Amino acid sequence: MTILRTNTIAGIGETFGPLFDGDFEFNSQNYVILPKGTTDNRIGLTSTSGALRYNTDSNKVELYDGSQWTEVQSSRPDLNGGARGLIMGGETPGPTNVTTISYITISSTGNAIVFGDLTLARRGFNNSALASSTRGIIAGGFVTPTPTLTASNIIDYVTISSTGDAIDFGDKTLPGYYWAAVSNSTRGIWGGGYAPMTPTTVNTLEYITIASTGDAKDFGDLTRFSRSLGTVNSPTRGVFAGGSGPIVNTIDFVTISTLGDARDFGDLSIATALTSGTCNATRGVFAGGATPSYIKVINYITISTLGNAVRFGDLTQETIYSSSMSSSTRGVYAQASHSYQNTIEYITISTQGNAVDFGDNTELSVSGSGCSNAHGGL
Repeated sequence: MTILRTNTIAGIGETFGPLFDGDFEFNSQNYVILPKGTTDNRIGLTSTSGALRYNTDSNKVELYDGSQWTEVQSSRPDLNGGARGLIMGGETPGPTNVTTISYITISSTGNAIVFGDLTLARRGFNNSALASSTRGIIAGGFVTPTPTLTASNIIDYVTISSTGDAIDFGDKTLPGYYWAAVSNSTRGIWGGGYAPMTPTTVNTLEYITIASTGDAKDFGDLTRFSRSLGTVNSPTRGVFAGGSGPIVNTIDFVTISTLGDARDFGDLSIATALTSGTCNATRGVFAGGATPSYIKVINYITISTLGNAVRFGDLTQETIYSSSMSSSTRGVYAQASHSYQNTIEYITISTQGNAVDFGDNTELSVSGSGCSNAHGGL
């Protein structure tokens, strides 16, 4: 066995660069720079198992497993307080819109704890909350109870590791509800929804820079006009599934770091609106929804590929309007019912199977929204 020790190697990256057979040892206190490129640069790229590259879209190292590129996972020591999920707003019996924000520690089980309040009482979020590892952000919603249904365009944010009331972030371009949100560590995107002032279901995509404040800006368009979509994300992709107006099984995706229109990903196993998504960096899981009958079906996709969803298992009951949140291992669905309940249940994302009980929310409610500081886009 030969060990090569050298200060400089030239030619790597050329058509015919150096080829080493045996151990290749770097004995240095500096670093090695991997080949790098965008997610789109991988298209048509052939490699062998064990190959490494740096993705400049996600700012993550990727490993080729023989069939696809997968992100190399790392721990996040900056999660002060652990992987935390937020349940934001909703409607309680009356009906009464609420400002309540509650939180859970995703790695444990138990009841939610009061976090603080939104800037105004509202519901009809569905999947309209998004987050980085530090901030949770939510937009729009009904600000008056049935039957008036006045809508808001206000965007709120909180610091997830602390507790306290939400602060104004900016505005969406239109008041509305049933927006669907995806995000990575830097950018948040809302797609679809219903704008009652028009009135119309929309196909627009808008984005914000999470670490700043300000109004949302145009990103592109979904492939269809739809509201009440389910969402999941990786650091590179945001995925929008199902939706109503009419109810469809279509799945779209966007590349979060770029601007542009969504593209077709595949299909859900059944046309579904009001489904809720949880995810790690590789797998997205959609649970419950309306067909229009309420269902407890759970489906999953592999986010980095294209294709149709596959059966995962079932929720404990037929469910719409769940507030969903994720860690790298767990997906949690709160307010998990179509009636006023406080149930919270969870799944293990990397396996398949039915959801199990997690604990209870702080109040009986529906139609809030959830986010976390440890979801698959981070």
